[in-house]
Amino acid sequence: MISEKFQEMIREMSAATDRTIGILDKKLTIIASNDKQILGKKSEIESFSLVSSNDFIRQNGFTYRYFGDKKTDEFILIISGEDDLALSYANLLAVSLAQIVVYYNNKHSKSVFIKNLIFDNMLPGEINFRTRELKISDDVNRVCFVIKSESFMRNLNLVDILRNIFPDATKDYILDIGDNSVTLIKEIDKTIDESQLEKLAVSVVSSISSEYYIKIVIGVGSIVQDIESVRDSFRHAQLALEVRRLFSNEKSVSMYSQLGIARLIYQIPVALCELFLKEVFKKCTIDSIDGDLMFTINKFFENNLNISETSRKLFVHRNTLVYRIEKIKRVTGLDLRNFEDAIVFKIALMVSKYMKEFNIHRTGR
Repeated sequence: MISEKFQEMIREMSAATDRTIGILDKKLTIIASNDKQILGKKSEIESFSLVSSNDFIRQNGFTYRYFGDKKTDEFILIISGEDDLALSYANLLAVSLAQIVVYYNNKHSKSVFIKNLIFDNMLPGEINFRTRELKISDDVNRVCFVIKSESFMRNLNLVDILRNIFPDATKDYILDIGDNSVTLIKEIDKTIDESQLEKLAVSVVSSISSEYYIKIVIGVGSIVQDIESVRDSFRHAQLALEVRRLFSNEKSVSMYSQLGIARLIYQIPVALCELFLKEVFKKCTIDSIDGDLMFTINKFFENNLNISETSRKLFVHRNTLVYRIEKIKRVTGLDLRNFEDAIVFKIALMVSKYMKEFNIHRTGR
């Protein structure tokens, strides 16, 4: 407990002064002191706020000095005497005690633990120990959302916005992970499935967009059953966002469970991708296909290789579409009316898009 840390500090300070030193919690109980007779007793001051609002007061033969963090833990240091030396002691000691509060809260904070967990800064044995120490449930389902802002945030804070939407800080952890991104580790009922998570993510996007005029995208990780697996869900959510950026950036929500073939392509070595494209496009390169033909190809895929529906969406005659498909066959050697050729072409388009993004990141252009 933090009172033990305070006691150690007071014991060291006692060697330098003969003053009585004590620390009060918000209930005005003396939780640490070099005078064992007053440990556990109540202070005589009127209220905690009397000291916190004034920083320090002198009363009843003691100097009372406020320290701590208003967002976490607040305390009052008491030193016998109402003289200037007592206040000097109090000011000096309060600085060290405040650092103890910060250190203790960081060490024992659930949020800090979760952040270290998802960034893989902990050993397996340490995870189990800290889970028990922090009294974090290890038998509940959780899922990780990675939420990224694509808008200028002005004076808004994405963590605060999400805390308004998910106010239960005992079950849901919201952490700033940099790059205009926040992760939400949410505890969920064991009956909730992937479709319900997608609806939740879509509602968050809609709510933030309509209320704060901020465009966000969300990657939804896998559902996990234990605390150690939360980092897997986090990585899956990150992967969902990255794959979305490469292959389906028109979507605001990307589900790890729905990545399908895009996940597979993303994990294929670059050398194999290059070899695959050379094997598919023997007659030409994919970049040599003109824009009109590529637009036709994409519409044909969007309409599940249905010629009638595609021609209707393109506002062209059926025979015109057939002519274009024949032209694609002459240029590439692949007949999109053939299911196997269509699959190969679709995969090749995705691989080509992945390779372009890879080269952009590699060259920085």
